[in-house]
Amino acid sequence: MKLIILDRDGVINRDSDNFVKTLDEWIPIPGSIEAIAALSQAGWTVAVATNQSGLARGYFNQATLEAMHQHLQDLVAQQGGRVDLIVHCPHGPDDNCTCRKPLSGLFENIAAHFEVPLDGVPTVGDSPRDLQAGVAVGCRPFLVRTGKGATTEQKVLPPGTLVFDDLAAVAAYLLED
Repeated sequence: MKLIILDRDGVINRDSDNFVKTLDEWIPIPGSIEAIAALSQAGWTVAVATNQSGLARGYFNQATLEAMHQHLQDLVAQQGGRVDLIVHCPHGPDDNCTCRKPLSGLFENIAAHFEVPLDGVPTVGDSPRDLQAGVAVGCRPFLVRTGKGATTEQKVLPPGTLVFDDLAAVAAYLLED
């Protein structure tokens, strides 16, 4: 199985310091939907692992989150691809859960769901915590400059992190590999 794990906000859709709270605020980054579809069409299994502390903070509810994720899946399907799994952490930063990135719980859930080890699995994020969570379980880190990525690029990155302008560039790299 060729598996890839993507962060959501800042990688697939525009991020906001005020949280993405409504379906109208969920705006795809140009090229991201097509990139996911291209990976899917090439035989990649696409999983999304996303912190969504806006749930714990009361900024939006589960139904709104599900509507955003359904919209993502519908857009990718319209391009001939699919998102195979979306997992999220609903907790706030002080909830002491094991799923909130930079902890690896979401990644462990993905590994268990697909019954595969994550050694060498590409994970794409725009923040240090995205990359740290993936590296903790053996994933290969890819940083995109979208979202918070340009700022993250100036920080110490996990060894071996590859840096790309956006998800479309990551997909192009993986598809020519």
